[in-house]
Amino acid sequence: MINKVILIGNLGADPEMRYTPSGTAVATLRVATSRKWKDKEGNPQEETEWHRVIVWAQAAEFCSNYLSKGSKVYVEGRLQTRKWQDQSGNDKYTTEIIANTVQNLTPRGSEGGGGGYQEPPLPPEPFDGGTGGSGTGEDVPF
Repeated sequence: MINKVILIGNLGADPEMRYTPSGTAVATLRVATSRKWKDKEGNPQEETEWHRVIVWAQAAEFCSNYLSKGSKVYVEGRLQTRKWQDQSGNDKYTTEIIANTVQNLTPRGSEGGGGGYQEPPLPPEPFDGGTGGSGTGEDVPF
C-alpha cells in the first residue's frame, strides 16, 4: 500500500516553529495549492486548497531558517489524520501532511512575499533537447 503526497505550492504564513519537551524541532507550514480551469462558458476559474504540513527535526530547522510567507516549496510526505476533542468534548479530526522532504523553490535573492517565484527564462532558439551537437544537457532551464 502507498500513502504518498507531493505538493508544490506557496506558504501562506511564516513557518510556525516549536520544540517537543525532549528538544526535537517541529515546524508547521500552511501551504496553498491552486488549480485553474475554464468553465462550460469559457470563463477562467481558480480554486485554492490549503494544506497543513508538519516537518520534524533538521528539516524543521531548515524551514524556520530559509522559508517565509510567499515562498514556493516542494513538499513530499504522507497523509495522517488525527482525532482530538475540543473543549466541549466533541470529537474533531485533523488531516495533515507529515513531510519527509521540503525544498525551497524560490530563487535566491527573491523575497518570499515580495515578487514570489518567477519561471526561468526560455532557452535560446533553436533548442534540440540535447539530442545533437556537443550539448551536455546542463543548459536545460530546469
